[in-house]
Amino acid sequence: MSEASAVFRFPPLGPRLVFFTGGTALRDLSRELISYTHNSVHLVTPFDSGGSSATLRRAFAMPAVGDIRNRLLALADGTVVPASVLQFCASRLPEVSETSGDPQPLRRHLQAMGNKAHPVWATMPALFADALRLHLNFFLQRMPEDFDPFRACLGNLVLAGGYLHHKRLFGPVLAFLSRLLQTRGVVLPTVSESLHLAAYLEDGSLVVGQHHFRNLGSAVRQLFLTVHEPDRDGLDQKEHTPCRPPLAPNAITYLRSAGAICYPMGSFYTSLLANLLPKNVGRTVAEAQCPKIFIPNTGCDAELHGLTVAGQAAVILRQLREDAPDAPTEALLQTVLVDSRNGRYEGGLSAEERATFARMGVKLVDRPLVREQEPQRHVPELTAAALLELTGNRLAE
Repeated sequence: MSEASAVFRFPPLGPRLVFFTGGTALRDLSRELISYTHNSVHLVTPFDSGGSSATLRRAFAMPAVGDIRNRLLALADGTVVPASVLQFCASRLPEVSETSGDPQPLRRHLQAMGNKAHPVWATMPALFADALRLHLNFFLQRMPEDFDPFRACLGNLVLAGGYLHHKRLFGPVLAFLSRLLQTRGVVLPTVSESLHLAAYLEDGSLVVGQHHFRNLGSAVRQLFLTVHEPDRDGLDQKEHTPCRPPLAPNAITYLRSAGAICYPMGSFYTSLLANLLPKNVGRTVAEAQCPKIFIPNTGCDAELHGLTVAGQAAVILRQLREDAPDAPTEALLQTVLVDSRNGRYEGGLSAEERATFARMGVKLVDRPLVREQEPQRHVPELTAAALLELTGNRLAE
């Protein structure tokens, strides 16, 4: 427990902080939050389309599970769960295919891991080894003959195995892993459908696939979800009709009972705004009677293309109003949390920018969040303390 956590008073589970999130930007803050609350909720984007996630998605037409696995591990209780279990769930298969180009050796290696006698299980207590091996075998039983497991994350395969075994439902496998890892919080995908992130850019071009957002040619004009796979040849732009799946019912339940709703740091479009695309997000957020807080990125976010902090807040509000058109600003976003001293924000925080926030009806709150030597990184202890202060958890006298 950090020094800051000792000066806060909380109910037994702590405050319910609900995050719209994805990627790794919130990983360190998630770990820090365990010291303050075991009641945080992480609504995670399942739209990743690069690397080994792409291979899994092509093979099974399923949502991406990498960010879900990453957040489960961040919230795991390392004082209870053996390090060998956490290492297994985070580890990737060796890169033997990199030089040979033949996936067969990796497939044989992976198949051998389904056997109880495989050395990977030797360092784990039987309770953990048996449970993980069972779910790995769920995957192996369904693994296509041409599946290439190059750089596959074992935790992702366990998640995929449970998802497929339970008839493409996330609930049972997430409940299993949450119990096994003793996660101090809740992790849920925002939607259960297998969809991909896409955008029309200001230059008129179309981008399909989250992995392409690292190198956008111009600013995003419209972000949307599509059933079409990335890198598909011969697909006309007109075929990419935006679709809006409903927000997962459990996510609605948690939002309605939130002690605070946070739009946290992370790649702006692929980690944050992607989670606001489903139907019912704006309406549910507007109905929740709690603080709504935006923590913008400090440092460089290649997705922004000059979009200032106030511009980012406006985009968040515009997206939430897709299904809550009459919601007042204060029902959707009340506070933007920044560090004007050491933070490095797109476009800066000039007097004009601050006046824009005032006109929007959004409060700019300035707190220590980053260190001068590391402007790209939010310090978990500082960010957690500032966030908890804004949620009404006061310092002890």
